[in-house]
Amino acid sequence: MSQITAGPNLNSVAAPTKTTLITNYIDFTSGAGNDWAQQFLPDLMEKEAEVFGNRTIAGFLSQVGAEESMTSDQVIWTEQGRLHLSYNATCTNVAAGTNTITIGTDIDGNPGAAAHAIRKGDTVLISKAGVTSQCYVDARDVGGVNAIIRVLPYKTAALTNEGFSNADVVTVMVYGSEYAKGDYGRTGAVEPQHKSFSNKPIILKDKYEISGSDASQIGWVEISGEDGQNGFLWYLKAEGDTRARFGDYLEMSMVESVNADLTGSASTVNAALGFSATGSAGTEGLFAAIESRGNMTNGIQGFSSAVDLAEFDAILAEFDKQGAIEENMMFIDRKTALAVDDMLASMNSYGGGGTSFGVFNNSEDMALNLGFSGFRRGSYDFYKSDWKYLNDKATRGAMIDTTNNIRGVMIPAGVTSVYDQQLGKNLKRPFLHTRYRKSQMEDRKMKTWITGAVGSNVTSDLDALEVHYLSERCLIVQGANNFMLLN
Repeated sequence: MSQITAGPNLNSVAAPTKTTLITNYIDFTSGAGNDWAQQFLPDLMEKEAEVFGNRTIAGFLSQVGAEESMTSDQVIWTEQGRLHLSYNATCTNVAAGTNTITIGTDIDGNPGAAAHAIRKGDTVLISKAGVTSQCYVDARDVGGVNAIIRVLPYKTAALTNEGFSNADVVTVMVYGSEYAKGDYGRTGAVEPQHKSFSNKPIILKDKYEISGSDASQIGWVEISGEDGQNGFLWYLKAEGDTRARFGDYLEMSMVESVNADLTGSASTVNAALGFSATGSAGTEGLFAAIESRGNMTNGIQGFSSAVDLAEFDAILAEFDKQGAIEENMMFIDRKTALAVDDMLASMNSYGGGGTSFGVFNNSEDMALNLGFSGFRRGSYDFYKSDWKYLNDKATRGAMIDTTNNIRGVMIPAGVTSVYDQQLGKNLKRPFLHTRYRKSQMEDRKMKTWITGAVGSNVTSDLDALEVHYLSERCLIVQGANNFMLLN
């Protein structure tokens, strides 16, 4: 395979600095062979060349979520638990006359032994690899132990006759109940369980500064920026870049941030920011939320289309176990995007070579389009998009640690119903949304103000223009069990 070698001077300028220097202007008085003593002036191309295209990476959160205001230092939300009852368990004594099983965690790994909801009279499926048995729950709290239940197989006298052994790890799923004629009703009720989660906002700040002399100095290069600013005044460019960079930081912080650990080395972060022992620096970003409460896969690597398809189907099987949200969005890096394209192309043999005409408006009269933007597999719809943040060399694309680098995320579309602790009612919100601080007096979504003595807004005797930027926000990831992180 050929190897691409970057040129030694690929990036023709150094990284941006926090000051405006004389090197930002063309100087004909330096006496370095380009001064006014030359016989002829150079042919000046005054327009600054835009060699990196649109340099901003923001826009991801605006596509997949929403923004809402908040008035507190913390956001608390509650997510519903599963409707049906399934538990991990261990066979204790599967001989005739005993048939006891010890309940462990629920099917998602949450503690469930003492608080499990299996009751006498339930009918359950007991399953391990290669063996499944329908049983009747004859007793709960056997021997005074809450976690132990006694079951009676419907087809034999003992579970050992059906292939189970002591110490076998099994799953127990309640599928119904059975009672005799004229019998009493249920003893005890099943209470729904829920989980509460919380997140806290962080304060982000930035600043641009230029002296009055530099602000009034005209440059020889006509500049332009992502926000449409242009002209021969360099500070227009610098301020616009600072604003655009801060806008990217707002999104990158919501994606990358983590909560600081209150112990160990991370405690120094809390101390540096003035947090007490009961407080914590940082906030839970998108990647941290999925790693903590969602799903992760190292599949779809582009090794072969057949392998990628099998791994993709395994992802669908996991989604079936969770919320089974029909529409999902994939934001992935270039390598993974090409692997998905190859996987989809291999499934269409019309036209030979794994390509097909008539797919996604790809008619024979048009140039062959092998970039699939949307597809359906099983009962799921996926919309695929390149995520510039993962490709750009100045952001995640510069990661040296490719082993732990993120290759993309799968995010469910639509909304979910949650209970809002502050409002005291159920609300439907996007799975992913940003909360920012706001009250009737203060809006901290994206706050900007100017200080100094330069320009018409004179606030002090400082001979400079200072532009300040501030935001206070956090990301809410609801239903993280429906998310998939590609690493």
